[in-house]
Amino acid sequence: MPTELPSTRAGLDGLSAGSVPATHEPKPVDIAAADRVSGLDALELGPRKEKGNLAGRIWNSAWPKLLAIAIVIAIWQAVVLAEWKPIYVLPGPGTVFSDLRDLITTADFWDGVRLTLIRAFTGFLLAVAIGTVIGAAVSRFAPLRAAIGSLITGLQTMPSIMWFPLAILLFQISESAIMFVVIIGAAPSVANGLISGIDYVPRTWLRVGQVLGMTGLAKYRHLILPASLPSFISGLKQGWAFSWRSLMAGELLVIVPGALSIGVRMQQARDLSEASLVICYIIVVLVIGILIDVLFNTADNALRKRWGLTGS
Repeated sequence: MPTELPSTRAGLDGLSAGSVPATHEPKPVDIAAADRVSGLDALELGPRKEKGNLAGRIWNSAWPKLLAIAIVIAIWQAVVLAEWKPIYVLPGPGTVFSDLRDLITTADFWDGVRLTLIRAFTGFLLAVAIGTVIGAAVSRFAPLRAAIGSLITGLQTMPSIMWFPLAILLFQISESAIMFVVIIGAAPSVANGLISGIDYVPRTWLRVGQVLGMTGLAKYRHLILPASLPSFISGLKQGWAFSWRSLMAGELLVIVPGALSIGVRMQQARDLSEASLVICYIIVVLVIGILIDVLFNTADNALRKRWGLTGS
């Protein structure tokens, strides 16, 4: 049946003729397909930005801030020239910056800054420890979330100054009273940040972790906590803002004998009607807050690059 199997007959004819089987020629490389794959890879990775010199990058980052400062100073000087308030109530930028230059050269000033920062970091670290434990527990146990989930949000929205009368009754005029308000002001933000981060961990990741045998502490350590880290850092940043504001209010209201912090020195300047020094301490508190915010932004940007969320 040669007509039914033509390929078989051709093969038999070739063997009968003693011919050597022909070698298969290599297929030509599909250069267009390779280019398409390379193009997809480049699209996934994003365009590579050429980094300029260090001075240029610093200038590009600094000039908007410098422009904003210049605008604020110009408006301040215009208000002073308009004589909206007497000069002893609202001094001009020249007077304030001159007093600030003299202030930062004194040892007493740096002692006050050191005391305030020690209080701030001590209270914040305690708030992070307490908030992390509470956030992990609430996100793990549904009955606990139903019991205190809304309470945590309510505590976060309360003004910190509302806690000082109770803190003074509990701890008298002492460091503990200030620490109490700083912790209770920051811990709810930290807890809510962790709870939000854990809530938004993709369910697919949890199923993959379950397949890999992750349970208990290992599941939290290697899967849930790393996945919730971006939201957790946002909670830490917000917690620091609450703790810093609570501390400044505490230092103005709870004056511990012998502890000459920034708030105490600012209160003394206010009692002596030294408006220029009051503004100097306001600038100091503002600068410290900005520097801490820069540190948080640096950590956040490093995390975003680690997760591939930026084009740099």
